[in-house]
Amino acid sequence: MVTRKGCHVGARDERTPAAPSSAKRADARRNERALLDAAASVFVTHGVDAPVRQIAAAAGVGMGTIYRHFPTRADLVAAVYRHQIDACADAGPALLAAESSPFAALRRWVDLFVDFLVTKHGLAAAMRSDPDSFAALHTLFLDRLVPVFDDLLTAGRDAGEITADVSAYQLMRAIGDICAGAEISDPNYEVHLTIGLLLDGCRR
Repeated sequence: MVTRKGCHVGARDERTPAAPSSAKRADARRNERALLDAAASVFVTHGVDAPVRQIAAAAGVGMGTIYRHFPTRADLVAAVYRHQIDACADAGPALLAAESSPFAALRRWVDLFVDFLVTKHGLAAAMRSDPDSFAALHTLFLDRLVPVFDDLLTAGRDAGEITADVSAYQLMRAIGDICAGAEISDPNYEVHLTIGLLLDGCRR
C-alpha cells in the first residue's frame, strides 16, 4: 500500500533514530567502568558514605551523570561491588601469567581483595532496605572468588611455595576477619602487614 506521499506503509520513518552503534555502546561501557573504578577508589579511601560530588570529581563527570546511572547510593554501591567482583575474578589468572611466581601472584591478588573488602563491609549498611539483593551479591561473591583464590593456592602448592593445607574459603574468611578489625580506628593496626604475616605462615 502506498500513501498519498508515495511512501510505503510500514516503512521506517527516516527520522526515527537509528540504534546505537557498537562503538557507542563500547564507549558507554568504558565510561561506566571508569565511573565505577573512580567510585571504588573513593569508597576504599573514604568509605561508602563519601559525598557523591567527591565521586563525580574523581570520575571527571557531573553529579547528574552518576544519578542518571545510579539513582540511589545503594544502586551505586551494589554496582561497584559487582564491578570489583569481576575485577578480582579476572585478576587471578592474569596475575598468575604475569608475576614471577604463584606466591607473588597470590600476594598481589590478596592486596586487591583487601581493597574490595573495604567496600564489602559498607555494603550491608547501604543496602539495609533490600536484604534479598545483598544476599544475592554475597552469593555472587562466593561463587566467583572462592574458585579464583583456590586456583592461586593450588598453583602455589604445585610450585612448592605453599605448604599449608588450608581451603580457599577458610583463608578468605581469615582475611575478612583481619580486615574487619580495621574498622576500629587504631593507628597501630596495619591491615596489610597483618595479612602479610598470615600469608607468610602459609609459605614454605
